[in-house]
Amino acid sequence: MSGAAIEATEQEGVYSDRERLYTRNSAPGRAVYGERLISWRGAEYREWVPTRSKLAAYLRAGGTFFPFRKSSKVLYLGAASGTTTSHVADIVTDGAVYCVEISPRSFRDLVPVCESRPNMVPFLADATKPREYSFGVPGADIVYQDIAQKGQAQIFLRNYKAFSARSGLLVIKSRSEDVTQDPERTYDEARRQLREAGLKVREVVRLDPMEKDHAMIAVGEP
Repeated sequence: MSGAAIEATEQEGVYSDRERLYTRNSAPGRAVYGERLISWRGAEYREWVPTRSKLAAYLRAGGTFFPFRKSSKVLYLGAASGTTTSHVADIVTDGAVYCVEISPRSFRDLVPVCESRPNMVPFLADATKPREYSFGVPGADIVYQDIAQKGQAQIFLRNYKAFSARSGLLVIKSRSEDVTQDPERTYDEARRQLREAGLKVREVVRLDPMEKDHAMIAVGEP
């Protein structure tokens, strides 16, 4: 039992006890990455750990652009083993999370998480090649990307346009772009590319110290 009341925050589907973040567990009794499960007023909540999830780190760092809604369809690039994707699935309970992951090892861990949450759909595919999974993604309201390779902004744009998304969140891992360059310059370059492509950059939030040399770029069409 939590020591404090768990209450809704300004972000839809996100809860807090004033110290920690939570999502309401859409697969009661199941933890995904060892997170705490808390019962409160007849519902079960999963602690959303900022040092394990960059989306939670973004909220903890003061991020305010949170486009997820109960009915949202989310294309998630770089789903890994399902840590953040499962929290997103808790939020978009009437929508879907299309989970793209290129690593067979991570994909093996992702599949059981998807099996316990029917609104998560896994794809073993390369995020640089939207055609590999377009057959199973009818469209996306939101693109969320968290991949570790060069050209992150261009990969995001390719998917954003391919699936006619309206908003998105892009994790920029500066060391994956250029280990020798100042991270701030890397973030500025990614922001420039997004703006030149016609996207409205809502905010850029650094995720240090929870995620060193990472930033979240939030975008929505003008």
